[in-house]
Amino acid sequence: MTAHPWLAAFKVYTHPRVVGMLFLGFSAGLPLLLVLGTLSFWLSEAGIARATIGHLSWIGLAYGFKFLWSPLVDRLPLPLLTRALGKRRAWLLLSQVCIAAALLGMANTDPVVNLAHTVFFALAVAFASATQDIALDAYRIEAVETEKQGAMAATYQAGYRIAMITAGAGALWIAAAFDPSEATYDFRPWQVAYTAMAAFMGVGILTTLVIREPAHAAPLTRIRDQGFLRWLATSFVQPFVEFFARFKWQALLILALIAVYRISDVVMGVMSNPFYQEMGFTKDEVATVSKVYGVIMTIAGAGLGGLLVMRMGVMRTLFLGALLSAATNLLFVWLAGRGHDVSALVFTVSADNLSAGIASSAFVAYLSGLVNQNFSATQYALFTSVMLLLPKFIAGFSGEFVDAYGWANFFTGTAMIGLPVLVLIWLAGRVRRPD
Repeated sequence: MTAHPWLAAFKVYTHPRVVGMLFLGFSAGLPLLLVLGTLSFWLSEAGIARATIGHLSWIGLAYGFKFLWSPLVDRLPLPLLTRALGKRRAWLLLSQVCIAAALLGMANTDPVVNLAHTVFFALAVAFASATQDIALDAYRIEAVETEKQGAMAATYQAGYRIAMITAGAGALWIAAAFDPSEATYDFRPWQVAYTAMAAFMGVGILTTLVIREPAHAAPLTRIRDQGFLRWLATSFVQPFVEFFARFKWQALLILALIAVYRISDVVMGVMSNPFYQEMGFTKDEVATVSKVYGVIMTIAGAGLGGLLVMRMGVMRTLFLGALLSAATNLLFVWLAGRGHDVSALVFTVSADNLSAGIASSAFVAYLSGLVNQNFSATQYALFTSVMLLLPKFIAGFSGEFVDAYGWANFFTGTAMIGLPVLVLIWLAGRVRRPD
């Protein structure tokens, strides 16, 4: 008896490589909120100005510029580590250890006493985390064939979101448990929380030590074997030239779509935690609703997105995800009018995160399909860098926009800037993929 098509599609989630991405996704997702969302809640509670918090979101631009050093991760061997672990695992382990160390640095720095030191360690976390992303994205692309990339993206997103529960709700719960009073700021609860987060990076480190290298990884190139100029051309120039040669003028259309696809979510996300804090939601309420229930909805959305990619195709799912992501931002306008209403928060966060999960799975699958596996780390880093640069830059002014125009206008604006994305998806869907 032939299995139902949807059941057959679901079996892809039992593939060992697909299952393994759950743990690697956790390792990738843990640092992000700790230098953005959770940090913004910490800074808001510490009395740091909204405009300053908005500007500090530019720490996330480290992810946007990772294409600058991605060729090193793609092609350069690390002394001792590469021989012992292989190319991808060596860079993964180095970056994970650096993330843990920098998180410990944040844990022992009070932003009220020395904000510059907090920013320095946060930048170190972001830089090491971006490096981990480069190696991990290359591993994911090289590990399975194209038709399984949607499922790989979904389980990666699931692990990523579980880590965000840990870094979001977990950090807030720990801080709340050690906080003697919500009414006044105390550094010690945040110190304990960030120390615990550094310890959780052990999950990524152990996973890296257990997994095996992909069977078909891009070759390493050594400077002494090629000469510096030839190595530079092979490692830094050729991956970008290959992409533009493959897609020609249509490469610009593709890059334009990548540059704005997540703009609604990224710009809105920077101010979400300060918004919750100003609406009177406690750390426990934000942790439970936004950082747990909301992330579970994102995982559900990611799983649904992976199935939709297999049944509907990438571009249709990409369009659906973009439409839902922009539309659900308007729910925050409604929430701003209701104030401290936990039921309204649950509904808003659920809808927003479900749409984000669908969009993320489709987008990762789309980007993965654009990559030439001979340059997987470098080209994927280029795409994800382009994805973040413009949204992160605009998001840096979000605090000043809220100060000038209020929460309702801010959330309406984040929905409106997502509308041009739909046109770009339609145009990009007409691009003929080269053989």
